[in-house]
Amino acid sequence: MQAVHVPRHGDPSVLTLVDLERPAPGPGEVLVKVRAVSVNHLDLFVRAGMPGVTIPLPRIPGCDGTGEVVALGAGVTDHHVGELVVLEPGYTDGPSEFVERGEDHLAPDYKIRGEHCDGFDREYVALPAHYALHLPEGLDPVGTAAMPLVFLTAWAMLHGRAKVQAGEVVLVLAGASGVGSAAIQIARVAGATVLSTAGSEEKRALARELGASEVFDHGDPDWAKAVKRATDGRGVDVVVEHVGPATWRSSMGALARNGRLVTCGATTGPKVDVFLPQLFIKNLSVLGSTMGPRSALPAILDHAAKGDFRAVVDRVLPLSKVREAHELLEQNRAVGKIVLEPGA
Repeated sequence: MQAVHVPRHGDPSVLTLVDLERPAPGPGEVLVKVRAVSVNHLDLFVRAGMPGVTIPLPRIPGCDGTGEVVALGAGVTDHHVGELVVLEPGYTDGPSEFVERGEDHLAPDYKIRGEHCDGFDREYVALPAHYALHLPEGLDPVGTAAMPLVFLTAWAMLHGRAKVQAGEVVLVLAGASGVGSAAIQIARVAGATVLSTAGSEEKRALARELGASEVFDHGDPDWAKAVKRATDGRGVDVVVEHVGPATWRSSMGALARNGRLVTCGATTGPKVDVFLPQLFIKNLSVLGSTMGPRSALPAILDHAAKGDFRAVVDRVLPLSKVREAHELLEQNRAVGKIVLEPGA
């Protein structure tokens, strides 16, 4: 089978297609022919290298995707050959108090495929059967491949951490990004009024299409003031932040009293400044969030099957064009997710 290797850290040119032996499913595992795998910013970080993080190389990237079950390991009874499945991005090595209370993503041994072990940028993968979730009827395998990582992340931010309520105003940064486009839809379905930002008119149009009532240009240094004007000077109840230093001050300034900023990423850098009087005088909360519980994925897919959520896919490329996919995402030239098709 063909697979993508990161043999050493560097720019997209280091990505290599290699021929590997097709795996066989062990006890409790299924062998899946990968139909589609999405490209996430995490793939870029794994490829480029992350300060303070050691990633054994070579590594097969790819965090989430879909596929078809082609073989069953011993003891597997809840899957069948020919079944279409969603490949979950996260996993744990065993039981823990976090897993028992539905917070597997916070377990000390929680890992993400494509980072902590080989991922889905390949033609076949063997994995424990319970991490291959049945694809609901009517969902497109290619589009759905773009959903698990970003929708789990946005779901945990809004429901798990910010506790968004119907009638609140939510501001989603970078609304055309993977997490941003998911957050807009989740907040809208929760009954919130959604505002957003984006860096081009094409991306602002997408954010409006997904449900944002107003979208601001986050290249405008005064966008936070525009948000305040749009809320009659009050500000927003929740800011979904995943950009970092480039937007942090404006994001904090856009919050209403008792507002909550929830963040899951640091695309523009790891360090920000917090102005403490602003934090305590306005009674603000700053919340961290990472990934999301696997228990939320069935609900996310159910919403998708009903038409409440949709995948936002910029383009679909064959696995052989993985370098181009990384370049497009790294250069901010994708409006939505990029999906790779092994075997295409």
